[in-house]
Amino acid sequence: MAEVQRGFDEDESLDHALMVDGNAVAGLLYEIFAMEVTTGEAECVSCGKRAEIGSLLAFTQAPGVVLRCPRCENIVMRIVQTAEAIYLDARGVTYLRLDNLSRG
Repeated sequence: MAEVQRGFDEDESLDHALMVDGNAVAGLLYEIFAMEVTTGEAECVSCGKRAEIGSLLAFTQAPGVVLRCPRCENIVMRIVQTAEAIYLDARGVTYLRLDNLSRG
């Protein structure tokens, strides 16, 4: 009998197969912050890891976007966009550091 091949390693969950990096949501983040955010730094509330937003684990296969810490996989941010509003839940971030770039 032939062995069934899977799309991901045996020890990897289905969630990991659906994951992309935070750069995949750069356009949405730009809509919210009106600036480049993927190079900004965030600190995870759960484990204290500091990482660029672009390196967070992004789950985009849902009604919204979920960004997770690359170390502990804690939820760092959730973003849901409706016709009326954008909802941003950043409870998983101790801080978000965005560079203040002069524009003139």
